[in-house]
Amino acid sequence: MPGEWRQFVMNLETIEPDRVETVLVKNGAHSITLTDAGDEPVLEPAPGETPLWRDTKVTALFDADADFVSLKCNLRETLQLEVLPPNHVETLADRAWEREWLKDFGPMQFGERLWVVPGDAGMPPGDAIVVRLDPGLAFGTGTHATTALCLEWLDSIDVAGKTVLDFGCGSGILSVAACKLGAIFVEGIDIDLQAVTASLQNAERNNVEDRFRARTTILDESEQYDIVIANILAGTLIEHVSFICRTLKPGGMLALSGVLSEQVDEVRNVFQKYIELEPPAIKDNWARLTGTKP
Repeated sequence: MPGEWRQFVMNLETIEPDRVETVLVKNGAHSITLTDAGDEPVLEPAPGETPLWRDTKVTALFDADADFVSLKCNLRETLQLEVLPPNHVETLADRAWEREWLKDFGPMQFGERLWVVPGDAGMPPGDAIVVRLDPGLAFGTGTHATTALCLEWLDSIDVAGKTVLDFGCGSGILSVAACKLGAIFVEGIDIDLQAVTASLQNAERNNVEDRFRARTTILDESEQYDIVIANILAGTLIEHVSFICRTLKPGGMLALSGVLSEQVDEVRNVFQKYIELEPPAIKDNWARLTGTKP
């Protein structure tokens, strides 16, 4: 229905949130929020901290015409449940939903130098490298473990003077961070046109649009990059292994995320034919695999 959104709300009970999030994303969720009974948002947890409560619910934002019958069937099959925990669908009047998250999140630090600052929030102290972010209707705010893992990795390597491919760029958060860290050119690719729009807007917001390009398809598949980042789901990584590895220059660095910890071996087995992989980094049951192309 034009001018409206719908959101799916479900109690998690004893279900691992990562498994639910994967199904929601596959079914077209624009955003996913975990809250407690008091509706306090999950912020970026400190190392070793548990970011959930005993009574947690998940809320996912969808287009008005989303197929919730299929979503619930997919959830039951994936979670191996005959009946889902209490859940409901709400219809929401049109609002600036892409900005709703700004009410709940403040500046977040990743690694030693990199900060993500929502909207017009105040500057962090010191000589921080700041990414100002408004995600639009695109995935990637830094609060999810997969994005955090990639931001921490970017902060830890030498990006200055390098070219970067951000495969599945979402909000453009990783692309903009790479530009802010000194990349000379970043290419963002995402099949979702809303993600491309959000990425371009965030590049302008951070004054790096002259070094950034975002599209739904790559223009020159023979192009190779010094750094390739793919923060997408494990199945999509495996499906595009040849493309991802082909676009990386010899000696170039690769980061793969969006992988659940139990999927690491499956992804590793596919990519290790082309990439010298390092041990995975794990955060909240999500993994990041990094390596170098010989």
